[in-house]
Amino acid sequence: MDKRVFYRSRWLPWLLLAPQLVVISVFFFWPAGQTLLQSLQQQDPFGTSVEWVGLDNFSQLFADEGYLDSFKTTAVFSVLVAGLGLTLSLLLAVFADRAGRAATAYRSLLIWPYAVAPAVAGVLWLFMFAPSVGIVSWWLKQLGFDWNALLNSRHAMALIVMAAVWKQLSYNFLFFVAGLQSIPRSLIEAAAIDGAGPWRRLWTIQLPLLSPTTFFLLVINIVYAFFDTFAIVDAATRGGPGKDTAILVYKVYFDGFKAMDLGSSAAQSAVLMAIVISLTVIQFRFVEKRVHY
Repeated sequence: MDKRVFYRSRWLPWLLLAPQLVVISVFFFWPAGQTLLQSLQQQDPFGTSVEWVGLDNFSQLFADEGYLDSFKTTAVFSVLVAGLGLTLSLLLAVFADRAGRAATAYRSLLIWPYAVAPAVAGVLWLFMFAPSVGIVSWWLKQLGFDWNALLNSRHAMALIVMAAVWKQLSYNFLFFVAGLQSIPRSLIEAAAIDGAGPWRRLWTIQLPLLSPTTFFLLVINIVYAFFDTFAIVDAATRGGPGKDTAILVYKVYFDGFKAMDLGSSAAQSAVLMAIVISLTVIQFRFVEKRVHY
């Protein structure tokens, strides 16, 4: 039965929503509006001269081969981060759900990376894989593999993907563990009595029941790969070698704060915002149909 709350005053619901509406307006709608306005303008770095150029910033943007290459880089990066991050987190959550006495220590160790700042995570992985002093690169060299993320674009991409996945691993892990623990044990025990093995139970029972959690984390990880990985890229590779790891959010920063092209940077921000909103809508429109609540 559907239960609804009715207020005697018609203004009380709006009064209760006012604090959240103010926060959203100040920290999202106002900056978004400023971005759209600046994307239609061209101004000098000091803001003393502003010229209305309309859609010229967008037309020049899509005529730039470097910007189009950053689309491919971002697509590869986001797919790897979301795919590897969700897969590894799910496997670790399954092992944690089955762990015995060491379950508490196991979960605590996996939660620690979430407390590390993204810039620190980027520097940490950069040091581990540094060609001259990195311990991991030294091990790889002993195995006959010459690792150098400063010169090899594939190595650089692998470096920022590993750092980004490691940083987000704890967040995904917590949600997957909570989802697994919310599944009634009677279902798992009944399947075990019927002869279903651990992986069979995971595939036929646990994964379908985890679909709401997986869908939520898929949306979160796509947004994370597009926006929250800027500090990792900046600390680890600075978009290099060349521009091979310059994802869209890093190019926004580079063109705006390094090249001082504020109009182009604002246009890139608007395009990036539209891409993320579109991806989120597509996921809710099509992927959610496969979710079982």
